[in-house]
Order: sequence, then structure tokens, then C-alpha cells
Amino acid sequence: MKKTTLLLLLIMAGLPANSQYMQTKMMIAPTEYNFGVFKEEAGRQSFDFVVTNTGNQPLMIQNIVASCGCTTPEWTKSPIPPGGKGKVTAIYDPVNRPGAFNKTLTVYSNAVPQTIVLTIKGEVTPREKTVEELFTFPVSGVRFESNSFAFTSIKKTGEKSKSMPVINTSKTPMKVEFDGLPSHLTLKSTPETIQPGQKGSVDGTYDGTKNPGWGNVSDMVKVKINGVVQENVYLYVSANLVEDFSKLTSQELINAPVFKLASTTYDIGKMKPATTKEIEFKFTNEGKSDLVLRNIRATCGCTAIQQGTQGTGIKPGETSSIKATFNSGGYKGKVTKTIYVYTNDPKNSEVVLMLTADIEQNETEK
Repeated sequence: MKKTTLLLLLIMAGLPANSQYMQTKMMIAPTEYNFGVFKEEAGRQSFDFVVTNTGNQPLMIQNIVASCGCTTPEWTKSPIPPGGKGKVTAIYDPVNRPGAFNKTLTVYSNAVPQTIVLTIKGEVTPREKTVEELFTFPVSGVRFESNSFAFTSIKKTGEKSKSMPVINTSKTPMKVEFDGLPSHLTLKSTPETIQPGQKGSVDGTYDGTKNPGWGNVSDMVKVKINGVVQENVYLYVSANLVEDFSKLTSQELINAPVFKLASTTYDIGKMKPATTKEIEFKFTNEGKSDLVLRNIRATCGCTAIQQGTQGTGIKPGETSSIKATFNSGGYKGKVTKTIYVYTNDPKNSEVVLMLTADIEQNETEK
């Protein structure tokens, strides 16, 4: 019995010492690589990081996580014996990613420590884009940069100008004009007749004072080439018409109206299909001058706005509401719709209201 106890004590005493020699260790060299400067058209770049098992147990690389989808890792999947070598390959895809980059690969293994972070860096020189990539909207031999002409924000008291590049890719001169222009918009081609292979521009001016709308507005303009209006071809012109508060004095800002809503959300709850529901958003003018609702606009025809409060002055301290009717129509399940409200409150000139509903299925669909 004494011999057995002594043997167990010797074994237990030896475990800590032996465990120090039964470890899996990993060394990766280098831990950082710089690809330098290379062209985008050169395609994928790769580099092999050398992995060495410096322990006395088999090494397993369990997983590698890249910091972005532009970097693909590959690695030695089989166990690496003590003293053996493997590799981690970092593959960087530069397509549509011009400029400098700095990415990481986190290597997970059964070694101590369990993770090692590798870094790759470099700089991609952008390739020269094709005519088709630069001018994405073809119209009868003339290519426009886009079919969307966005003026972004325009103050209601002024106007804004911008230009869009065009090119004639045909073998004949092309006279570019526009048909059906609204009064607040002017568009012209410079030069008016573009020669084969020549670049030009579409120059536009948007007069915010001539459009009665507010917020995000758009127009569809027909394109005319060599005197012929192109069928089903439109240039989409958009703008965000906003109130001009830049000329208000500090005292006028202090005395400005304040558009205070009881809530910006309205939950209708459950609704039957093809039914309507009246909704109401209550608000108060907590400012010191008349509050004017410039415009109220729903994002879909399913929501009808009762415009009773639009354009009327709401006195300080006065309470009113924005009323609308929601039609569940053929919707199913959870539905969210928005209403945009534009006011003369400098701090709340554009407010988004949201209504939600849970539309039940028809009995025949269950």
C-alpha cells in the first residue's frame, strides 16, 4: 500500500513538469506584408505567410477570419507536425477598390497563443474606365453619364445649376435637345450638336421659386435627338426643395415657431384586407410665431392626406393635427408607411411620420 501511494505521488508531482513540454506552439513569419503599389487591372495579389510548428505536438490551423470580403484566406488544412512548416495565403482582390488598403487576417489554431493577427497593405492604382462605364445611359448614339440628373438640396428662394457629361459614340453629328421641360427647369446641351467622338455636357438650372412643391420632387424629361423625340426614354430630374432659414436674425430664430408632435409614430394594429383606417398625428406650436405646414406628402397612394392644416398659420400655443386615411388594399402582414411634413420651424423643417399596420390574410388564403 505504501509503495502504491508513493508511486501515485511521484506521478502527480511529475505532471506539471511534463505538461510544460507537451505544448503546441506556432510561429508565423512575417506577420505583415506590403504589396506596394500595383495596378487594379493586375488582378488578385497573393502572399504566403510561412507557418512553423515550434512545439512538440501537432499544430492545427482551425480557422482564419479576414477583416473584409476583399481578402480571401487559404491555409494548410492538414496537421503540421513538430518542426514542420505550413502556410497561410492572403489573396487580395483589387477590382473596384482603388486607393490604399490595410487589412487583417486573424488566425485561430490549437497553439498557444490561440490567435495571431496578420496584416497586408498596399495601394491600388485605379484602372482607366471604359466609355460604357463612364457614360452609362445610351440614347441613340449619344451616351449620358446617367439617366438621373440630381440637383440635391435647393432653397425655395433661389436656384441651382449643375452639369452632366455626355459623349457622341456614333459616326454622325448628334443634336441633343429636351422636350416637355417644366417652368422651373432649363436643360441644354453644350455644344447643342455634338460631333462624332466629341464630349459635351448637359447644363441644367433649377429655379426653386417656380416649383410650388416641397421636399423631394422629380420630373421626367423627354430626350430629343436630331429633332426626334426618343420613345420611352426619359431623363429623371430630382431635387430636394428646402426652406431658406439663412437670412433669419438671431432674434427671429428665438421667436421662431416650434413644431412639437405628440408622437411621430402611429400603430394601427391589426387590419382586414381592403379596409380603411383614419389616423391622426396631434401637434402643438410651442414657439413664439405662427407655425405653417408648407407641405404634407405620403410616400404611397395607399395613404390619403387630409390637407386641412396645410398652408394655414397655427398660432403659438395652438394645438392641431395631421389627419390621414390608410387603405390596407392588397397588403399582407406587417406594413410600414411614411408621411413627410415640411414646416417653417427652423429646427424641424422636415419631419418624418411613420404608421404601421398588421394586415390579416383573407379567409380564402389561409
